[in-house]
Amino acid sequence: MKRILVAEDNDSNYLLMTFILKGHYEFFRAVNGEEAVDKATTDHPDLILMDMKMPKKDGLAATKQIKSLLPNMPIIALTANAFDSDRQQAMEAGCDAFLAKPVSAVDCLQTIEKFIK
Repeated sequence: MKRILVAEDNDSNYLLMTFILKGHYEFFRAVNGEEAVDKATTDHPDLILMDMKMPKKDGLAATKQIKSLLPNMPIIALTANAFDSDRQQAMEAGCDAFLAKPVSAVDCLQTIEKFIK
């Protein structure tokens, strides 16, 4: 089963992601950007769902660092900030796709499936 790293500091948002992903993928969590970088390089997920606003290192900085180390790692931005400028910043940082919170289960799973089948 494919493994997804969910980089999300908010417990309720992580809980929502567990309901969406359960039965489809294995998943594990990073609670800040530094932990996301560490787990991406040591635990080798198939894809990362990256919150953009996190403590210690935000999702933009974490994405840039992960992409410099693992250029082929698919990273999907998850953010409550859904302005075009936020989408542009995420894509410039190296995100492969962008989902606005609250994310629907259908949109989330369809987006993931574009990168890992």
